[in-house]
Amino acid sequence: MRITGFDYQRVPAADGVALNVAVGGSGSPIVLLHGFPETHLMWRHVAADLAADHTVICPDLRGYGESDKPEDTGETYSKRSMAADVVAVAKAFGHDRFALAGHDRGALVALRAGLDHPGVVSHLAILDVLPTLDMWDVLHGATAAVAFHLYLMAQPPGLPEQLIGAAPDAFFGHFLDAWTQRGDAIPADVRAAYLEASRNAVTSIVADYRASAGIDVEHDKADREAGNRLAMPLTVLQQDWGAALGYDAVALWRAWATDLDHRTVTAGHFLAEEAPSDVVKALRNLLTRQ
Repeated sequence: MRITGFDYQRVPAADGVALNVAVGGSGSPIVLLHGFPETHLMWRHVAADLAADHTVICPDLRGYGESDKPEDTGETYSKRSMAADVVAVAKAFGHDRFALAGHDRGALVALRAGLDHPGVVSHLAILDVLPTLDMWDVLHGATAAVAFHLYLMAQPPGLPEQLIGAAPDAFFGHFLDAWTQRGDAIPADVRAAYLEASRNAVTSIVADYRASAGIDVEHDKADREAGNRLAMPLTVLQQDWGAALGYDAVALWRAWATDLDHRTVTAGHFLAEEAPSDVVKALRNLLTRQ
């Protein structure tokens, strides 16, 4: 499936990896990064609106969708490597500076891009995720059961891939169903596209999550110890789950950002599909900030 009105290209990224990229519109650039267990299609509503006055770039992350799925060497699926992909793709379209928004896994890539490439990312939006380091810190006790997949995919190579690969549609479909409040937010054809893409990417998806229990934590710790923070305007959108898990999401994000706008959206996890008008409004407001 494709985003209506967008052109598709395979674009060289970092480390010899090529990404499947949808691009549309014209004007100042914004890159949109998808989450799990989805592809760039999750942005279909938001991208179509923003394309009226922006160049909108929607890649499949490495390891997802129709992008390359290189073998994991330990750093292959670090958010640092995936952020380098994003910078390279934007540059391939002629943009040395751009706004960046990410959801879920894509938000972690966007966060790393903001930390690693502060002169490149002009504005940053994070949808429904916490920084990796904080995520592991706040998960504890019975409430951590909602994140069982994080612990499963953090295990050494072998067992996670075998278990998920034995019933991929049941595994990935669980999250599409459990994390959605609106039953019509992900139509049957889009859901089928997500399941097919995930079914064909079990090994790389697990590697992405495994990195977040290892090398990504190391990178976050290094930034925290060095006092590195996000200097660009940051908007964080989340569903109303912070209080239920027993932490102050605003305080956690404020520790990373100097210019924070934190908002709660009435929706499930898939904000861009369940509440696209809210997401568009927030992104447009973000892009006006200096």
